Amino acid sequence: MTNHKTVLILDFGAQYSQLIARRVRELHVRSELVRYDTSAAEIRARAPAALILSGGPASVLAERSPMPDRDIFELGLPILGICYGLQVMGRMLGGEVAPASNREFGPASLFVDPKTSLFADMGEEIEVWMSHGDRVDQAPPGFLAVAWNDSSPIAAMEDPDRAFFGVQFHPEVNHTPRGIEMLAHFVHDVANCAPTWTMGAYAQRQVEALAERIGRDDRVLLALSGGVDSTVTAALLDRAIGDRLVCVFVDNGLLRLNEAEQVRERYKERMGLNLVSVDASDRFLGALDGVVDPERKRKIIGATFIEVFEAESARLGGFRYLAQGTLYPDVIESVSFKGPSATIKSHHNVGGLPERMKLELVEPLRELFKDEVRALGSELDLDESLIWRQPFPGPGLAVRILGAVTRRRLDILRDADHIVVDEIKRAGLYRGIWQSFAVLLPVQTVGVMGDERTYENVIAVRSVDSSDAMTADWTRLPYDLLARISARIINEVRGVNRVVYDISSKPPSTIEWE
Repeated sequence: MTNHKTVLILDFGAQYSQLIARRVRELHVRSELVRYDTSAAEIRARAPAALILSGGPASVLAERSPMPDRDIFELGLPILGICYGLQVMGRMLGGEVAPASNREFGPASLFVDPKTSLFADMGEEIEVWMSHGDRVDQAPPGFLAVAWNDSSPIAAMEDPDRAFFGVQFHPEVNHTPRGIEMLAHFVHDVANCAPTWTMGAYAQRQVEALAERIGRDDRVLLALSGGVDSTVTAALLDRAIGDRLVCVFVDNGLLRLNEAEQVRERYKERMGLNLVSVDASDRFLGALDGVVDPERKRKIIGATFIEVFEAESARLGGFRYLAQGTLYPDVIESVSFKGPSATIKSHHNVGGLPERMKLELVEPLRELFKDEVRALGSELDLDESLIWRQPFPGPGLAVRILGAVTRRRLDILRDADHIVVDEIKRAGLYRGIWQSFAVLLPVQTVGVMGDERTYENVIAVRSVDSSDAMTADWTRLPYDLLARISARIINEVRGVNRVVYDISSKPPSTIEWE
């Protein structure tokens, strides 16, 4: 079994911290995000190959600004500081940091020393993305300035003897065109991490580990939603323990058009999984009767799901483990340094099952980002329609119906949503879009159809581009595609006479309307 080297990223609260981890993974090197104040002793125990200090919103000049354990610089590890991380190194190792005379936010050109480790063979001038208010005015002892411009006399610095590096810009963002090369020089050449973190190796390792942990007699219960996370989780466990995996699919009546039938056909007949299907649609819709507030909807759906799932597991009996498709971003939420934050809305996923059911948790995807899960699905030879299925909220169409949820309103939304997805697939755009769907608004508008006045519903179309749903931008769909979607919805869906397109990004908006 391959022993993958790991790069640890100390998170100082930057919006790009997860992106650093993703970029290192793209270089086929394992990465983990940990809090900025993780002790040097704990880091030593983890035995990483290198450290990266992330950016952050604070100023190192401020009182009580986040600082790492000073002893991390005595571990003998290569270290790369990015933006705030550069300033941390500058201040803690004996240099001077001061407010920049000209703050830099956006694209910038730098002169670089192309003979240094980070900028090898890149020429003498590069384009980068800056976002800083402070700068290092004097490098610490042992460091050399290896990149500069008029605003930042030390835009990058290097101590070759200790393999310490710092950059004032952000190599992890796409706006730094050669940033991935710089990260590759650090993790591959300086830290000597071989590109062994592949999904093929991960699949083999996980199947072996799952088989060993679960043993030959115990059974595992999995709530199968039909999404890519639960699908890949099921595929791994199926290879590890076969029919001792029992997948329970709960039809909550809030699914898309023909989705319940498709799940049963795909997973039971095509994949051969041990699938139990439960039709609880009447129970869910009854519990939602007259409920308008979106948070109440989410809590009712979550509580009802737990009740149904718990009852079904008791009926089937004899489980020791509960499997969940937890991803690495979910894990990061519990370890990242984020400071005080407000709850925008309850999480889509249902929690509380392991504690209530007293089952041991199995989470084979907890080290992976969404794009890695899709790559793993390909390694497991899963159908592309399963791997590239767009994310769908746990509460289903209930949070895409603004206002009360009724069977009639569900039918309208299902038909409209089907048209949106169908047309986007026909245009060959589905796989490249993060999410595309319809929303039923709680308003009616006047229209004219067949020379008669109508007073009917409005459908909003939502399509966004994203890599992880933390931020998203509205998709610039072609006008002729939008025209076809609008015409089909108005002509084919009874009860709709107007279609609008949502051009809001996240932030300030969220992807889902509720």
